[in-house]
Amino acid sequence: MKFCVYLCLGLFSAMVFANSEQSQLQAERQNVRQYVASIEQANWALKTSNALQCELSHSIPNFGEVSFVSQSGKELNLLFALKMTRLPDDYGLAKVLSVPPAWRAGEQAKAIADFALLKQFDGDLAKKEAWTLLTELEQGFSPTFYFADWHSPFDQIAAAVSPVHFDGPYQKFNQCMASLLRYSFEDIAMTVLNYQSNSDELTRESAARLKQIAEYLKHDKNIASVRIDTYTDSYGGRWINEELSRKRAQTLKTFFVEAGVDESLIDTEGLGEKRHVAPNDTPRGRGVNRRAVIQLAHL
Repeated sequence: MKFCVYLCLGLFSAMVFANSEQSQLQAERQNVRQYVASIEQANWALKTSNALQCELSHSIPNFGEVSFVSQSGKELNLLFALKMTRLPDDYGLAKVLSVPPAWRAGEQAKAIADFALLKQFDGDLAKKEAWTLLTELEQGFSPTFYFADWHSPFDQIAAAVSPVHFDGPYQKFNQCMASLLRYSFEDIAMTVLNYQSNSDELTRESAARLKQIAEYLKHDKNIASVRIDTYTDSYGGRWINEELSRKRAQTLKTFFVEAGVDESLIDTEGLGEKRHVAPNDTPRGRGVNRRAVIQLAHL
């Protein structure tokens, strides 16, 4: 009899504990505020598409926006950004999981990254994680951010990126990235060009470089200023060299005006033989001194 009492009490305690644990799990689920676009709301858009930048964006209703951004440069780059309507009020971490669609029953969510939440700032992920998110979306998974709500001690947040209507805009995004220039503003902001002897004609390499700058300026209308300083070697006479350097500067100014830069933003100076950067007693040194230094500034 005593054994039965102990056994019954044990079973009862186990049941209470199990029910308590289940209730706690249910409570936790109930306290998760979920943000995700419905099928009707899911919208992916190629927000920016040109030779300098590609941006693919998606809105999460009542939460914010996510975007994938790739910019022109020597190497293919990609950045993921999460822009929240209510910025974090504290520092923390969010878990990023790739959640399978309902039709892939039994498949487990995959952990992708820890996402830093910065006080009063948007968050981002670097290239490797950003590509992983794109790959998961392409396969129909929903990258989801889980974190504690900084405005409520009782709630958890789950913000999901929907794969609905993703494929079409994603293909356009890929095409845009393939067309990005393989150099950036930083690559051309400070440029040194060299000239043929006793001429305002550039060397072949410098002429090609100038064409790159012209191609860049077709797409970037945020140039704040252009500074052009031109130089000669010490052969030919000082006055002749000063005139030649001014001619070189004027030719470059005309180039930038024709490329779409406001003439008032361009400042030139022909400095002739001044400020040599190499000895003038060798052909190689004189070739280095026959130069133009171009400095571009952004708004």
